[in-house]
Amino acid sequence: MTSNDPLLQPYQLKHLTLKNRVMSTAHEPAYSEDGMPKERYRLYHAEKAKGGMALTMTAGSAIVSRDSPAAFGNLQAYRDEIVPWLKELADSCHEHDCKVMIQLTHLGRRTGWNRADWLPVLSASPVREPAHRSFPKIAEDWDLDRIVADYASAAQRMQAAGLDGMEFEAYGHLMDGFWSPATNFRDDEYGGSLENRLRFTWRVIDAVRKAVGEKFVVGIRMVADEDFSAGLSKDEGVEIARRLAQSGKFDFLNIIRGHIETDAALTDVIPITGMRSSPHLDFAGEVRAVTKFPVFHAARIADIATARHAITAGKLDMVGMTRAHLADPHIVRKVMEGREHEIRPCVGATYCLDRIYEGGEALCVHNAATGREATIPHVIRRADGPTKKVVVIGAGAAGLEAARVAAERGHSVTVLEASGQAGGQVRLAAQNMRRRELIGIVDWRLSELERLGVEIRYDTWAERDDVLALSPDVVIVATGGLPQNPPLEAGDDLVTSSWDIIAGSVKPAESVLLYDDNGGHQGMTAAELIANAGAKLELVSPERFFAPEMGGMNHVPYMRAFHEKDVTITINTRLAAVRREGNQLVATLSSDFAEGWRDERRVDQVVVEHGTLPLDDLYLALKPLSKNGGAVDYEKLVEGGEIFPQKEPDADFTLLRIGDAVAARNIHAAVYDGIRFAMRI
Repeated sequence: MTSNDPLLQPYQLKHLTLKNRVMSTAHEPAYSEDGMPKERYRLYHAEKAKGGMALTMTAGSAIVSRDSPAAFGNLQAYRDEIVPWLKELADSCHEHDCKVMIQLTHLGRRTGWNRADWLPVLSASPVREPAHRSFPKIAEDWDLDRIVADYASAAQRMQAAGLDGMEFEAYGHLMDGFWSPATNFRDDEYGGSLENRLRFTWRVIDAVRKAVGEKFVVGIRMVADEDFSAGLSKDEGVEIARRLAQSGKFDFLNIIRGHIETDAALTDVIPITGMRSSPHLDFAGEVRAVTKFPVFHAARIADIATARHAITAGKLDMVGMTRAHLADPHIVRKVMEGREHEIRPCVGATYCLDRIYEGGEALCVHNAATGREATIPHVIRRADGPTKKVVVIGAGAAGLEAARVAAERGHSVTVLEASGQAGGQVRLAAQNMRRRELIGIVDWRLSELERLGVEIRYDTWAERDDVLALSPDVVIVATGGLPQNPPLEAGDDLVTSSWDIIAGSVKPAESVLLYDDNGGHQGMTAAELIANAGAKLELVSPERFFAPEMGGMNHVPYMRAFHEKDVTITINTRLAAVRREGNQLVATLSSDFAEGWRDERRVDQVVVEHGTLPLDDLYLALKPLSKNGGAVDYEKLVEGGEIFPQKEPDADFTLLRIGDAVAARNIHAAVYDGIRFAMRI
């Protein structure tokens, strides 16, 4: 049926008909193997194609030259071996009428010299990028000659693979390094005037057009305003966009605003939770109005209403919902089927990007199937065998996910929750108003459980007999954990947990020492709340740098608050003991590096964060009564097969525990536990 929804209208890009206005912009999920887009990479993009989007832009970015070593698991477009892998990916997406393009780049200074072949990093001028810490050499004439040729041959490979097009990357990489006054101090024909600064770009597009012809779609993802005083101005950036559009050599502009050489700057380009949604949408619309040219854009356009507005208001021709599709690759299909309310929301946690920048692969904080399509389905199918009665104890992230998946499998599910509301530690984390969007992790699952007819019994502290009275076939213990103190020589009873601060049950005192040897959001959230309350705060960590369990992008708003509130940060230091003196506390500090070293701090309050201890009493009570004794066959969990060994086959139920009821981990681990165990029931 024909739809009047603006998002579902087709768009003609040159000879390509894009079936709707939704795309995923280029990003590197770090799913490559040996620099190639093998099965994991292919299945990730094919799932989004299956979900209904019109265009998926692969790579972020694929590198064209050997002296542009991968920084984030980048695809290696300079190798002929990539062609059959990309062809397989393109064919998989084309089966669902989803067009496939790729982003090509030379990373320039945005990589490390001590990677791959240890070739020198280069840029327009020897300006160091703080994020990757490399001091680049000045690109010489012979460098530029070979890199231009590398772009052309890489483009030919993309065309040979059957892709529908490509785009250049020109924000924070080599190409726009020539554009920006912040990175181009040259006095030759590539420096000075705007004409000179664009010379390398014209050389590249001319070589590519000669290699692939006029029919192959070629665009550019470009910064049109670096948004800082030393960088490319809005006037010059928009003028570059205008010139590229009028050249007849490009087919679309994919607009970026901002610069990315530091973590703080990067979050302005790619905002995280607590930051403004779609902050550069109006600017992209301005570029479209000036150039009268096809414009794409993505920057925290996380919801359908905003995406629809972007098209209706004429701001964009194609709207990028990139992180949103990590959370739910079936967004478009759900819109088409009138199930918009079932879309799993992107909550802006940016666990995906933080993992990439810390050397991991992209994983969504609350969709464990993303990136694991080979083993975990996005659409849960009903179980083949008889339905079972499943009792889940605990309505945190792990319990809610297990209940959702078990119910999708067709089982009868009852959830027992000790408190008066669901959410567990996710709800606690959302007490920080800046991170309140995290509650979407809970709300979406509650909505799904209501749709699936799952009963949740609140204010129910489940004991062994309460569970047995329900005659379960499967019991899933998702009771989470409780905060624990770090090992102290003395003063265990004098410290306050980070949970008490976050929950508001204990108010910050005037002077506070917060000791965090967990290194995640928990301690940092408590520190932010203490600082914002006006307390004089010292944050102490035994690590070489604080909060190592949290990536650089989420680090930014915490650090901003710490600078604004004059928080003292002390690293490489442990809390050894606490004692009371008068109406204050004395914290004794020690060092791993100097035996016998001691220092003291006199404060009003000592707050500690040392993870959680599993709340496992119920699990231990049920364990001897279960068929499997709580055991799980990990080999079969990973490789496939029956994961619950039958130790007592005559017992009535199978028992498992998940999430922090096993050990202190994070939200993603809890959700991953919930789905991978429940889908085996």
